[in-house]
Amino acid sequence: MDAGLLDLALTHRSFAYENGQIPTNERLEFLGDSVLGIAVTDYLYRRFPDHPEGQLAKMRAAVVSSVSLARVARRLGIGEMVKLGHGELSTGGRRKTSILADTTEALIGAMYLTDPSGAARFVHHLFDPLVDLAEHTGAGLDWKTSLQEVCATLGEKPPEYEITESGPDHDKRFVATAVVGQRRFDPAEGHNKKQAEQRAAAHAFAVLEPETHAAPVRPLAPGTAV
Repeated sequence: MDAGLLDLALTHRSFAYENGQIPTNERLEFLGDSVLGIAVTDYLYRRFPDHPEGQLAKMRAAVVSSVSLARVARRLGIGEMVKLGHGELSTGGRRKTSILADTTEALIGAMYLTDPSGAARFVHHLFDPLVDLAEHTGAGLDWKTSLQEVCATLGEKPPEYEITESGPDHDKRFVATAVVGQRRFDPAEGHNKKQAEQRAAAHAFAVLEPETHAAPVRPLAPGTAV
């Protein structure tokens, strides 16, 4: 990838503002969002020829969500490379779902400008498995429901959500934390309570779902309907 494009893809608007209004990664983010969308749509269309449009749309929305993008970013260590302003750095910007997701899209956009076929391969390598996960577990169609199912498999009580809110009425920010038993998971931010809870559930699901593969099969209680 061109070094200039890479640097631009990693430049958050907070850094640009503090350094003389230099260009930001937002245009690349816009491009990368479209590149990601068409690659995931193409895979969904070919992979599930019998699925109706509505189901494909829900799965696509899950796979290209900020939660999924941020998970990919964390795996790749993108947070440590983002150029942030002092304000974002002081509030944990390198870990924020929104910043990680936006930067991942910007990087995809930069890859596309450098090598369109390479960008497509990159997207398919990282995101096709997320499509398959959504298909097999129901995750992404409703993260809260999926997390509740995982908790049941592990013999845990249903998850609870701790909510905090901040900001003026016209620009509220909600932060949700999923709690399962004695375990607390990474918080997630949203423009409303529902969005924050869904994102928090996704964080918890990513940690707990692998544990279900080692969970013993629990016998049904007497009289349980099947």
